[in-house]
Parts: sequence; structure tokens; C-alpha cells
Amino acid sequence: MSPTNPGLDLPFHRLREVRDAVLHLHKALLHSERGVYEQSHGPIKSKGEFFQLVVGDEWFSWLRPLSQFIVQIDEAVSAKEPITLDRANELLNEARSLLHPSEEGTPREQRYYQAIQRDPDIAFMHAAVSNLLSRDR
Repeated sequence: MSPTNPGLDLPFHRLREVRDAVLHLHKALLHSERGVYEQSHGPIKSKGEFFQLVVGDEWFSWLRPLSQFIVQIDEAVSAKEPITLDRANELLNEARSLLHPSEEGTPREQRYYQAIQRDPDIAFMHAAVSNLLSRDR
């Protein structure tokens, strides 16, 4: 649901843009991680097997917070009650935190950093999301 307060239009619009960019990035990260997983463990035989690995295997666990974040945005923007400015800003701040690559940070930050290093498409998507998140902070 759209905010009823015109002052929320920019954060609400930004949140939708971030959601779409993060979803696109998430799909690319899943594809990239699948390739690395298959190099180590052999081919994944089906979409069902891949889904089970994504939701249950430790290899993909670093991507689960990103999956959950996308769901949080979807729930916030489709709720019966209009999203508040505080909630929109909370979600934007969470995106900044989740999408923080680091060569020496947490395991999630390290895996994200590695994905950016090995795949130029992911690096470009990360830059695009970072640009969205840094505008008019």
C-alpha cells in the first residue's frame, strides 16, 4: 500500500527501487553460488534439489538474511496499514547493513565480497544498489 503522507513518497519509492535491485542481485548471487557449489559438490540435478539446498544447506546460509529482507520489504509495502517513514528508513538502513562486503568481516560479508570479486555482473549490481542506498541519505 502506498503511503498516505506525501512526505513518504521519496522513501517509499526508494524502498521499491531498492527491493527490485536487491531481488535482481539476490537472483544473481544464487546463480553464482550454485556454480561454485557445483564445482565442489557436482551438479545439482533439479530445481527442487536446488531449492532444498538454498533453504537448508549451510553453503547457502549466508544468502538467507537477504531472502528474508526481500520478504520484509514485500510485507511492509503490501500491509493494510501504510508504511511509516521510520519503517521505510529502517528497511533502507537494513539494506545498507546486509549489502556490506568485506574481505575480513563476518562470514556473510566475506562471502558477499568473494561473489563481487568473481562475478563482474554482481559487482555492477552491487554498485547500482549502493548508489540507490546512498542517494539523499
